[in-house]
Amino acid sequence: MSRRRILVTSALPYANGEIHLGHLVEYIQTDIWVRFQRMQGHDVHYAGADDTHGTPIMLRAEKEGITPEQLIARVWHEHKRDFDAFLVSFDHYYTTNSGENRAFCEDIYAQLKARNLIDVRAVEQYYDPVKEMFLPDRFIKGECPKCGAKDQYGDSCEVCGAAYTPTDLVNPYSVVSGAKPVRKSSDHYFFKLSDARCQKFLREWTRSGTLQNEAANKMQEWLGAEGENKLSDWDISRDAPYFGFEIPGTEGKKFFYVWLDAPVGYFASFANHSAKLKTEGNPIDQDEFLRPGHDTEMVHFIGKDILYFHALFWPAMLEHAGYRTPTKVFAHGFLTVNGEKMSKSRGTFITAKSYIDQGLNPEWLRYYYAAKLNASMEDIDLNLDDFAARVNSDLIGKFINIAARCAGFIEKRFDSKLASVSNDDEWIKKAFRYSWEHGQDQGPNSKWIGEEYNSREYGKAVRWIMAVANIANQYVDQEKPWELAKDSSQTKRLHHVCSVGINLFRYLAIVLAPILPETADRARRFLNEPKPYSWKDAETVLPGGHTINSYTHLMTRIDPKQIAALVAANKENLMTTAPSPQPTPATAGVGAGQISIDDFAKVDLRIAKIAKAEHVEGAEKLLKLSLDLGALGTRTVFAGIKSAYDPAKLEGRLTVMVANLAPRKMKFGLSEGMVLAASGDPPGLYLLSPDSGAQPGMKVK
Repeated sequence: MSRRRILVTSALPYANGEIHLGHLVEYIQTDIWVRFQRMQGHDVHYAGADDTHGTPIMLRAEKEGITPEQLIARVWHEHKRDFDAFLVSFDHYYTTNSGENRAFCEDIYAQLKARNLIDVRAVEQYYDPVKEMFLPDRFIKGECPKCGAKDQYGDSCEVCGAAYTPTDLVNPYSVVSGAKPVRKSSDHYFFKLSDARCQKFLREWTRSGTLQNEAANKMQEWLGAEGENKLSDWDISRDAPYFGFEIPGTEGKKFFYVWLDAPVGYFASFANHSAKLKTEGNPIDQDEFLRPGHDTEMVHFIGKDILYFHALFWPAMLEHAGYRTPTKVFAHGFLTVNGEKMSKSRGTFITAKSYIDQGLNPEWLRYYYAAKLNASMEDIDLNLDDFAARVNSDLIGKFINIAARCAGFIEKRFDSKLASVSNDDEWIKKAFRYSWEHGQDQGPNSKWIGEEYNSREYGKAVRWIMAVANIANQYVDQEKPWELAKDSSQTKRLHHVCSVGINLFRYLAIVLAPILPETADRARRFLNEPKPYSWKDAETVLPGGHTINSYTHLMTRIDPKQIAALVAANKENLMTTAPSPQPTPATAGVGAGQISIDDFAKVDLRIAKIAKAEHVEGAEKLLKLSLDLGALGTRTVFAGIKSAYDPAKLEGRLTVMVANLAPRKMKFGLSEGMVLAASGDPPGLYLLSPDSGAQPGMKVK
């Protein structure tokens, strides 16, 4: 097998927020692939950086009373802390606010300009007269031109989902100052993506096998049919004031848009890494990785939401500026938690720091993600109950348990020395080579597991590995070393059985090492092996007479209380928890049975659209309602209205719900609120409905 030379990157996290479990899907996926390639003996350079430029960084720093440089330096340390905690093994982690990045951006811009791929044209956009700055779409709000919902962003409505331009907003205002923006013209710089040269290149490149099939098909939709030109030129400039790199020759008035310099940050991080290796006496030629014509690879791991940038803008820019294009772009899906989008109110918008602070083992999450991940762009779900059950069953009950059941006998009865076992031993051969499906020798199982790792089919790799773990546990259960230990005539048999068990455990530790690097390393030290594992080690056994160390427990179980504490630590309580106020003019004179305006204000009433209504099996009175609250997301409510309503006729209508009622665990599921209905002495039950024009998510007050 030839030695591969690979530059690997993950998308750069923006320096304006914390790392959360959704981010970690990508970094864990990348890290597993990188660690496997290293175990194969390949030359891998995993480079990352913080994405540090743009208006949000500038405004947040201003709000905190610090410079943008101070803000991004602080966030860099927070991000690096979180990546280290989850064992993400960057070879180098850098920043896009660097001299190397500026130099690459300026060179790429100059090369594109020399090839007549840069255009300058006037653009009319909103301008804040108070802050004296042009406003990005997300810094303008107003009334949706489609549904009239208030406080909607300048690019899309979170209530009705309509897309539009900022100039379409009704009664717009600046999020920065609150002032009414004015329309103003400014010259902007464009990369001519619509140019025939870019079109031709992208049609060929997107079909070259660099992308997953589903991603390539999506690119064809964006490119259009042969002869069709659907791509628009790309605005690569922003007006001052802006935190970023100045466009050469613009005298501080124009800056590179953050999405131009962010992917260039891959190159900048690698260049800084190369310079450090040179000072350490391990020089590499960075041009062999960054320029075309060399036997190197450049592999990007990204989320599917930024595929447009990485599969159209980025390769077209590189191709026409004289740089190498990506060898592979691997896109993945999003993370849901308990089947829904991450939610702060439910405690499922979980930060990396809070996970570590609650004492949860990061390798638990690495394993669970690996068991779910494949080579597609499908979303994956973190079901917290399944998370605990699967980790405890697979890692503790199947993997760690093998060593725990065998090591004590080796230490106490055989002076910690292993018996001689062979690759031809029936159970060693069964675990190492035989198919548990077909019962025949199919070559080294590590080969098949390795192929799944290499193709990012981690879920399949985990299934192979757990099948071997089942074989190992079946062997120990069948041989019953605890029974053999009671019979002095079975001493030799006991020694052999426990030595086979230890070697099966070692095999599992090796093939799980890309996912569980720390546990594999602890296992290696327990087994008294001096060198880090390579992938070839999975095809060997420890020699007879090899001395192992005393066994100490390698991993603990997940305690359900830890999961509950994690959710609680990330939960934003929507109810007021402050002590009751002293009587004020608003509350004075409130008598028994009355409430004050302050009491009423605690109830969060919202307009909700019944997206789905269905019968609940086994329930006489309940219907299960899925309620759409617009920007607040979707809630599930069990309502006792079955006697009055046909669920099919409820779907699509609007009603009113209590949105901040504490969730209630019911026999049929979790009810996350309450719909309002009227009833009285005459028979009948009537759901409350708002007047026409109300929209999901609107507050009732």
